[in-house]
Amino acid sequence: MALRRSCSGSAGKGTALALAAVLTLTLTSCGDDEDSGAADGGRTKVTVAALPLVDSAMLYIAQDRGLFEKEGLDVRIQQIQQSLQALPPLSKGQIDMVASANYVTYFQAQDKGTLDIRIVAEAIRAAPHMMDVLVPKDSDIKSVADLTGRTLAVNVLNNVQSLTFNEIVAEQGAGKPVYRQIPFPQMGAALDKGQVDAVHAVEPYDSAIQDELGARVLVDGASAPVRSIPLSGYLTTARYAREHADALAAFQRALKAAVEIAAKDPEAVRDILPTYTKVTARQAKQIDLPVFPPTADAAQIARLTDLMKKQGMVKKPIDLAALLVK
Repeated sequence: MALRRSCSGSAGKGTALALAAVLTLTLTSCGDDEDSGAADGGRTKVTVAALPLVDSAMLYIAQDRGLFEKEGLDVRIQQIQQSLQALPPLSKGQIDMVASANYVTYFQAQDKGTLDIRIVAEAIRAAPHMMDVLVPKDSDIKSVADLTGRTLAVNVLNNVQSLTFNEIVAEQGAGKPVYRQIPFPQMGAALDKGQVDAVHAVEPYDSAIQDELGARVLVDGASAPVRSIPLSGYLTTARYAREHADALAAFQRALKAAVEIAAKDPEAVRDILPTYTKVTARQAKQIDLPVFPPTADAAQIARLTDLMKKQGMVKKPIDLAALLVK
């Protein structure tokens, strides 16, 4: 099927790590620079910032299959490097929504009162080996306990990786590692050069590091007690939710239709990945996919916010039922 819109060109040749590294993109836009919300041929424009990760697959499937257009929406996608990049433009109304938004980052903003968020939909929940703790193949680290006091690379300090891994460590009665902040694209090189003892990598970096370096999986980052825990979502502001209820309802319907397509045919996810990332078709076939929930579940998301409260990442309880866009 010909793609209606793509934010990236076709994947070039190179090593697995090089291909994964170029996933980190500067802010680019699919579409023009018209004001958000302007009608285009009778359709309502919705500007969505998204990371070029597996988390955003339903967004791109919905766009590719014309599901947004069917719902009367003109969805424009802006690619960002980190969830944090979208905070200022979201708060200023320069974008309408963030896809694949790291919940921890935005719940912390909500807790501090810097942003009043609403959850439009869930993006992904953890699934086996969609994120792993990797060590060099000849490392003397053989168990989670062996990682106590050793250095572990995470993409952002005090965020979802350390939050979930701390629970895995506690479950196994081990001590915590020393976390070091290293961006995902640089983790492979850091591990190879011995700058850290281990890395906590998500897909597609996870598979790329294993393929390129022969790195060994120490532990599944999505294992007990954080199995199937929600990790990211589609977030907007309370103001946008109040003023654009119909557009958000249409967006939810299109996204749910995309999830249904992926549930029936997981290859649809693997086929779409190379169109908005630099992952090759071969790599896409090897990636461990997350869970794409058809609807947002406050009780499930509460598993994450409860851990945040437990570990001191937020000061106040978060009323998730009030944050969900119905």
